[in-house]
Amino acid sequence: MRVAFLGLGIMGQSMATNLVKAGHEVTAWNRTPGKQVEGARVASSPAEAAQGVEVVWMAVSDTAAVESVLFGSDGVESSLTEGMIVVDSSTISPSATRKFAERIAKKGAQYVDSERLKPLYAAMGKKIFRMGEVGKGQSAKLVMNLQIALIYEGFAEALTLAAKLGVDAEKLIPLVNASMVKSGVVEYKAPFVLGRDFSANFPLRLMRKDIRLALDAAKEVRVKLPGLETVEEIYEMAIEDGHADLDYAATLLLLEKWAGVEVKGQAA
Repeated sequence: MRVAFLGLGIMGQSMATNLVKAGHEVTAWNRTPGKQVEGARVASSPAEAAQGVEVVWMAVSDTAAVESVLFGSDGVESSLTEGMIVVDSSTISPSATRKFAERIAKKGAQYVDSERLKPLYAAMGKKIFRMGEVGKGQSAKLVMNLQIALIYEGFAEALTLAAKLGVDAEKLIPLVNASMVKSGVVEYKAPFVLGRDFSANFPLRLMRKDIRLALDAAKEVRVKLPGLETVEEIYEMAIEDGHADLDYAATLLLLEKWAGVEVKGQAA
């Protein structure tokens, strides 16, 4: 398929690369010049990238970025034609997603869901889940990231208290993973934490953005999320401490600072 891929960040670069490897004809664009995908054509604007393609795929930072890519100067909208499909892998506001979809539909294009996309999804992931009509996928992403933020914060607080109480993290983590406390978040993040590696896999500032999106969505439907509200405060303070561009796991650094301890493994 002919695909315009817009946004070559941490996630987008890998996704676009996998599409090329799967044999799709990819034209790539990134807001900051210089990033490229081997085997893909480079476009100077979203509008240029979208010309003549079947699918426009976005992976950008936030709601404002998606709106700009779609409807801003040199945006995708001017290149949309009947039957084109627009897909958004960014994590943004579900209500904004629905509004964008309505505007795209006026051009005869389709937002997100189509059987035609199965080959593209298959090139980038192992399993495909359909969550429902436009906006439901974004909503699902928000509640997933809500859980990641809360689970990791519990893990970080447990490690901090354990360190203060003299419990060895190297011994604690195997116990956690052998119990009902075990989670994919802990399994994935534990080696990085023990190695004191807080380089960005998913930047703290972007997780804070997703937390805010979840809180905004909850407010729209009158749902109270007291745990997430507290975690948002931790993220705000971690950013004030200069950790915005580190991985979201760096909230641990703030907890350690307050407790006067450091969590580390033997290799650190």
